[in-house]
Amino acid sequence: MSETQALLGNGRANKPRPSWLAKHLCSELDPHYGDLVLLFCYIVTGLLDSSAVFIWGSFVSMQTGNTVYFGLGLVGTDDDRWIKSGVSIAGFCLGSLCFATFHRVFPARRRWVLCASFLAQTFLVSIAALIVTIYRPARDAPLSWLVLVPVALVAFQSSGQAVTSRVLNFGGLTSVVLTSIYCDLFSHPDLLTRKVVGHTEEMRRLGAVLCLLFGVVLGGLWAHSAVGMMGALWTAAILKLMIVAAWLFWKGKNDADAA
Repeated sequence: MSETQALLGNGRANKPRPSWLAKHLCSELDPHYGDLVLLFCYIVTGLLDSSAVFIWGSFVSMQTGNTVYFGLGLVGTDDDRWIKSGVSIAGFCLGSLCFATFHRVFPARRRWVLCASFLAQTFLVSIAALIVTIYRPARDAPLSWLVLVPVALVAFQSSGQAVTSRVLNFGGLTSVVLTSIYCDLFSHPDLLTRKVVGHTEEMRRLGAVLCLLFGVVLGGLWAHSAVGMMGALWTAAILKLMIVAAWLFWKGKNDADAA
């Protein structure tokens, strides 16, 4: 009997144990300090939107401005900005659907899920950067796929940042809008007192404004340089890759509980 058990074993003995890497990638991340990643995303948004507006004439992340451009185009306009804006809106909406579905199908805060989300964003920005690098579409060139495809790709991936803010329960840090943040920041009852200094929510709002502004300045520098949109896109891809690396080394929820 013992020999038979030794040969056949039991299910628990023969079941392979998950490797350290598998356990690490499948661990749930602690959302604490996740707001820092979302604030970093504001830099990416400012970088991409400022350079895109200057060179392409449309936003690729903040869709309020695009909705205005698109609406004006519907009543008649001499330029093709409204077409680019419409493509950007469509890309963002489709991206929101896809990223939200991805996070609903898989455990939203798993390490590999967040890494995969930002890897996909990095990939899409890189494809757009590659198109711009190879074909170098001129700023005043006729409307073509050389602009519309990159606009759609960048707008699609930017929705992933907004979806991540929901996943981490920081709904106020969508990284694609500032109007509500300005309202909340300047309507705070303690705005003119020392109490506001160190207030977590207010510091987040102020950080969002400053990070977006920094990204806008950075994007403006690229837009006015010889490399233009190409430099902005490759910089954004590198910044996205840095976020992937951050998720890889982020503290897991079990680690936080043990601490």
